Amino acid sequence: MKLAIMQPYFFPYIGYFQLMHAVDEFVVYDNIEFSRKGWIHRNRILVNNAAAYISLPVKKDSDYLPVCDRYLAETWPVEKKKLYNRIAEAYRKAPFFNPVISVVEACLDVDERNLFRFILHSLNQVRSYLGIVTPMRISSQVAIDHNLKAQDKVLALCKACNASEYINPIGGVELYGRDRFAEEGIDLQFLKANPITYSQFQGEFVPSLSIIDVMMFNPVERIREYLVQFSLS
Repeated sequence: MKLAIMQPYFFPYIGYFQLMHAVDEFVVYDNIEFSRKGWIHRNRILVNNAAAYISLPVKKDSDYLPVCDRYLAETWPVEKKKLYNRIAEAYRKAPFFNPVISVVEACLDVDERNLFRFILHSLNQVRSYLGIVTPMRISSQVAIDHNLKAQDKVLALCKACNASEYINPIGGVELYGRDRFAEEGIDLQFLKANPITYSQFQGEFVPSLSIIDVMMFNPVERIREYLVQFSLS
């Protein structure tokens, strides 16, 4: 059984969904540390042919609270309208604007202030649009010692989920050791996305943007072809 474990990311890039599509079960961390410098609450879209950030307003709280105990700021009702308008104005002339902006609206217009549950909802909306059927689990609901950290926690989750293969994005190649996974009978693989380009607006192609950008410029059928354009090593 192939397993992947990822943090919850806000409208992540296509590599996130390649990983989700490549495995038999996808675990989303909810009981991990939240970082304002990471991708949990923000991403990038195309604005005037350049990459520009979009973000969720997160309520100020203790730095030690995990993602599952974080909430959207009280300003969210106002910020939500601004965020929707920013995305809509950026892509109004994109070829798949109408179906995709409906997905964006469904992601944003949900009665949920908890940051993890809000992002999990958006991930489910996007994967449904893309036709990804991989089962998803929440890390805190897996019976392990949740005080474990880093590689030890990943291994515990793999064993609890009966994984025979663990696939991680290529960026984690320095974090995990094949020998340690092999000791537990688990094959460790790293996923590297192939270069993916497509027509945006006029100007040079801007890579590694939010999945919103991919969906705005490509039909679902083509995106599903992109989902398998990667290598494992």
